[in-house]
Amino acid sequence: MLTLTSDAVQVIRTVTTNPELPPETGLRIESGVNGSDALRLSVAPAPEAGDQVVEEEGARVYLEPQVADLLEDKTLDAQVDPQGDVAFTIADDEAV
Repeated sequence: MLTLTSDAVQVIRTVTTNPELPPETGLRIESGVNGSDALRLSVAPAPEAGDQVVEEEGARVYLEPQVADLLEDKTLDAQVDPQGDVAFTIADDEAV
């Protein structure tokens, strides 16, 4: 199952904890457009049917089924640059 670093947990909670959003809001990771190898990340109000749910310390990540298999042994990390822009990275579990 996908592992979340403490930085990723903090960023996801910051992005999804808004009083105007539903309480089940999380980060959804799905396949890229037209079979692209790139993954798409978006804020989602709830998981879609078949999504694998990864929850850690109040941070929720919803994984499209095909993506869940792809990220089974990976770790999601996040970094915020001085301008406040967020970059998510995915690495092998051993690399983090």
